[in-house]
Amino acid sequence: MLHDVAIFLTAAVLSVPLFRRLGLGSVLGYLVAGLLIGPYGLGLIADVESLLHFSEFGVVLLLFIIGLELQPKRLWLLRRLVFGLGGAQVLITGSLITVIAMALGFSTPASVVAGFGLALSSTAFVLQMLGERAELNTRHGRAAFGVLLFQDLAVIPLLALVPLLAGQQAAAAGESAGLAALKILAAFGLAFAFGRFAMRPLFAQVASARAPEVFTAAALLVVIGAALLMEAVGLSMSLGAFLAGVLLADSEYRHQLQMDIEPFKGLLLGLFFIAVGMSVNLELVRAQPLLLLGMAAGLILVKALVIFAIARISGYRGSSALALAVGLAQGGEFAFVLFALAQQSGVLAVEQAQQLVVAVTLSMMATPLLYGWQARLNSRSKEPQYDSIDAPEHDVIIAGFSTFGQVFGRILLSKKITFTVLEKDHSQVDFVRKFGSKVYYGDASRLELLRAAHAGSAKYLVITISDADASLAVARTVRKHFPKLKIFAAAASRRHVLQLDELGVHQIIRRSYFSSLELTRRLLIGLGHSEEEAAATVQMFRTHDEALLERQKAVMHDEKKLIQTAREAAEELEQLFESDRVSRKGSEV
Repeated sequence: MLHDVAIFLTAAVLSVPLFRRLGLGSVLGYLVAGLLIGPYGLGLIADVESLLHFSEFGVVLLLFIIGLELQPKRLWLLRRLVFGLGGAQVLITGSLITVIAMALGFSTPASVVAGFGLALSSTAFVLQMLGERAELNTRHGRAAFGVLLFQDLAVIPLLALVPLLAGQQAAAAGESAGLAALKILAAFGLAFAFGRFAMRPLFAQVASARAPEVFTAAALLVVIGAALLMEAVGLSMSLGAFLAGVLLADSEYRHQLQMDIEPFKGLLLGLFFIAVGMSVNLELVRAQPLLLLGMAAGLILVKALVIFAIARISGYRGSSALALAVGLAQGGEFAFVLFALAQQSGVLAVEQAQQLVVAVTLSMMATPLLYGWQARLNSRSKEPQYDSIDAPEHDVIIAGFSTFGQVFGRILLSKKITFTVLEKDHSQVDFVRKFGSKVYYGDASRLELLRAAHAGSAKYLVITISDADASLAVARTVRKHFPKLKIFAAAASRRHVLQLDELGVHQIIRRSYFSSLELTRRLLIGLGHSEEEAAATVQMFRTHDEALLERQKAVMHDEKKLIQTAREAAEELEQLFESDRVSRKGSEV
């Protein structure tokens, strides 16, 4: 087993960074790694089926983490996406592919299984891909999640449909369907009852033990328990994990659970993608290349056209509809389960099942490439070209000109100090220019634009970009190529402060820090504290917080120590305030 684990880790370590560096994403890297080490590649690993079954737990953990991000109220708001967009996609796509399969010579039962099996997309692929691109909260990201959630629900009746298509007695099927419905209702009732009345007390007891490994074990137990409960009544394990996540989404343990589960999810999901790559039957591809490539291409084309049309009818603009269509155009992992059951039941011939499985896998492998293509196409179509900078040399360059950056500009202009402004958001550039401000549209992290803005002769660069990653990208470029240019930066968060400090930024201020302190001072006065006491309290907090920030610089890359210092600091601050209260009370006496 250790030998196999070493092979998996080596393949992932070598392939994933390479594919990420090439801009192709980690998913394709995992797939190619699986293809190389699998039985149809170098033959280093042979037992693909067992590995695929085990690694599906990564999909289960992924759905649990997504559930943690969805409060029940937010989930209710997605009902139109789930049952409207998702229902239309499965019904129309499944029916259309069924007709195509019948025209190609498949029997009617085989055509129905093939049609609706291929209508399902890959939850693991799509969510991982959108997550890497930070697109889960975009309009097409939310729509994709809604459609995928409906597809997971649709697996249930599809699995129940296969025995009917195989010719079992209708009466027996009706009885089994009724019994299955009762089991499903009982399982949902049990899950909701446990989630509402038992999960929070359970985690409270485990957390009070102050044993992080036991808390992690409890988190895994909840996920596995929910997954097994749903599997026992014929539902997907992923649906059970998702439900458990939703039930814990409003709890105070949500963030800790996410931190504990994330490493397991990442590793197992990567293993799942490797297993999918290993399952590609290259011998069948070599024997029937045109047929299988045609099936995969046809699947992608049909699904993309249907989803694009449904999205446009539903009011999505062209770029969002295209992203949704390309993102969901592949086949999914549940098709493997459905086709295997259909083969065992005699609905699909062995060769037909193998052809469909290979077509699904090939469509999965094509998805990252096609999605990257549409992303570049969309970005070129909606983003204008950066401005040619013809500004003279100035002592100050401002990167980012939102409301925060405009304050700098207004004060500097009032003091007759000239500056050059670079702003990456074109809509913001258009808005500011209406008021007569001279702003250049461009990405300040690009070396050629900084050189055009005379960063080599400037004295100060002010970074007011709200996005932490974009802000850090600018700071890295400047530190590398213009080491003498002093950087003043506004940080979006405490972690952002630590990252900027590590890069050697000269002056850092937290964007909303001082306004928060001032508002707190006014609130304390409103609650009955004297102005002197309120000011002293805020000052004490500020002094303590700045000292904590210095301590955290030494442990910024160790998340556990970072959390520990924050907890210790909270206790210290509470003691400081208590001591101050006692001393004030004593002085009054």
